[in-house]
Amino acid sequence: MKCSIACFLATLLLAHAASAAITITDDRGKSITLPQPATRIISLTPHLTELAFAAGAGGKLVGVSAYSDYPADARQLPVIGDYSKIDLERVVQLKPDLVLAWISGNPRGDVVRLDQLGFKVLALEPRKLDDVARHLLLIGELASTGYEATRAASQYRSQIRLLESKYRARQPVTVFYEIWHQPLMTIGQTHLVSRAIELCGGRNVFADISGITPTVSLESLLARNPQAIVASGALSEREARLAPWREMNELEAVRHANVFYLNADTLHRGTPRMAQGVSDLCEKLDQVRRTRP
Repeated sequence: MKCSIACFLATLLLAHAASAAITITDDRGKSITLPQPATRIISLTPHLTELAFAAGAGGKLVGVSAYSDYPADARQLPVIGDYSKIDLERVVQLKPDLVLAWISGNPRGDVVRLDQLGFKVLALEPRKLDDVARHLLLIGELASTGYEATRAASQYRSQIRLLESKYRARQPVTVFYEIWHQPLMTIGQTHLVSRAIELCGGRNVFADISGITPTVSLESLLARNPQAIVASGALSEREARLAPWREMNELEAVRHANVFYLNADTLHRGTPRMAQGVSDLCEKLDQVRRTRP
């Protein structure tokens, strides 16, 4: 079948788009230019792996960090290190044309070294709930998977807007969010989950702390006496993590049985699944409202 003039022009436009240089600015404020869309991508954290798949670029991943377990296809990819150390030699062997990095989660020295070696590093840092959508679009632009990325971003934004309209204006609930128990770690004002608490009509009792995941004392927690305690982690650890709290009747949250446990993978990773994690969090805070005397 012969191609019409319109068909020929469309083919030319697609070929041009596929070969045109792409320039974006990452969350460091660093300008990144790819001469053509990325075809070999390495992800340095599980949430960036998940974002790449959600943005339609999963098929272009050639290496991922340890614990990249979602979606299932990510488990079959070569591992290039974990959150504490990247195997730079392995990265070099895989010849990526784009590396996805997490500013606060990856060792800064490793990221700087990748820059020095000439790799194109897209360094991202989610600070607002909408950053999930923004990051999807950035990855989609660099990988030339804009259609899939736009669709995923739009769906996520719709889910977040619906939750915000439902919960943000409800009666405030003060919340202590436990990241870890030994030592006792929580979230500061700039943590993404603190934004989720606000969307749910909650108030993070340690929102006045500027650090991302500060260590706090039990005495300071008792002084702030939250109405809800939310712990998070692997679902297999649920009972072990909740058991110590049940003995602390000095806390209002414990006396009213408002101690909850959520799946960290859906609430912490900064991916489209966060919409489900936020929904679960909002439902828990609504339970607190219903049990108030």
